[in-house]
Amino acid sequence: MIRKASANWNGTGKEGSGTLTSTSGVLSATPYSFATRFTSEDGKAGTNPEELIAAAHAGCYSMALSFQLTGAGFPPNKLMTNATLTMENVNGHFEIKGIHLDLTGDVPNISPEQFQTIADNAKKTCPVSRALGAIEISLTATLK
Repeated sequence: MIRKASANWNGTGKEGSGTLTSTSGVLSATPYSFATRFTSEDGKAGTNPEELIAAAHAGCYSMALSFQLTGAGFPPNKLMTNATLTMENVNGHFEIKGIHLDLTGDVPNISPEQFQTIADNAKKTCPVSRALGAIEISLTATLK
């Protein structure tokens, strides 16, 4: 499997701007810039790489967890995952320090302990979690 996306950047790092495009069209000349990355946290002016990493992680984790729950005999009705990425300036360089996954699951006939065990396993094994192995990934799992 191969997935592609492209970035087009014009100008300097602080004053310039660019666009992101993906093959699927979900990103189609989507704007990004210094301001959308470091100033405009509401996201109305465009996206940023960290937001896209958080979205990718939330999506991958939810899908992996759904497969694992179903495989264990507990097909979920609904999984809602919020991913919060933390980035800090460390000695003049920005570093992604971690991602916190906040999961709420509607899963019939599963005990809270079983849910937590499977949720923890999905956190460790989803492809995006594995790719992000250099950072701390934490999880809060709530069963409805």
